[in-house]
Amino acid sequence: MDKKLKNHWEQVYQTKGPAQVSWTQEKPVSSLGFIHSFNLEKEASIIDVGGGDSKLVDYLLNEGFEHITVLDISATALEKARQRLGEKAHKVNWVVSDIMDYQPDRQFDAWHDRATFHFLTSKEQVEQYLETARKAVTGYLAIGTFSDQGPDKCSGLPVKQYSEESLASELHNGFDKIRCITEDHITPFNSKQHFLFCSFRKHSN
Repeated sequence: MDKKLKNHWEQVYQTKGPAQVSWTQEKPVSSLGFIHSFNLEKEASIIDVGGGDSKLVDYLLNEGFEHITVLDISATALEKARQRLGEKAHKVNWVVSDIMDYQPDRQFDAWHDRATFHFLTSKEQVEQYLETARKAVTGYLAIGTFSDQGPDKCSGLPVKQYSEESLASELHNGFDKIRCITEDHITPFNSKQHFLFCSFRKHSN
């Protein structure tokens, strides 16, 4: 694990609340929309990659999904989510890991990632991520990244921006694009971040 990167994110979550970080959403509307579009059974296995203390898991639990995994490099972030969920937290599989080191012990019907993929700025990182996803995903994948109109940094770290074409090109080995949308995410401090969200289906062969 990249200790410097882990320390960065632990520091962020230890010192800042939801109103002080740009990615906070009270309701992750686009993420839920894509997951709903997959028409999954409630028994489906879903992973939220880089989920941090996102409320996506809250909504999925409330909708009756039974097999949810939340992965994040920051133990502090996941502990915040656990505390918020209270008794419901035991229904979730919590994984503290850098996505670069993650070795899935199960397969997933749906893989969701809002704002982790764009932190992978080297070809080697992107390929490692996609190799893991190809092994782990049996059904669908939804990725939200900064668009080519979006910021070039987040939380003080460089990011890689994507167009619909460039994101689909990265995933063409293993996944077929279903659809893409763009949206302006309004941060808690009223600035705009332009996002690209795309959904994909695992190749059937």
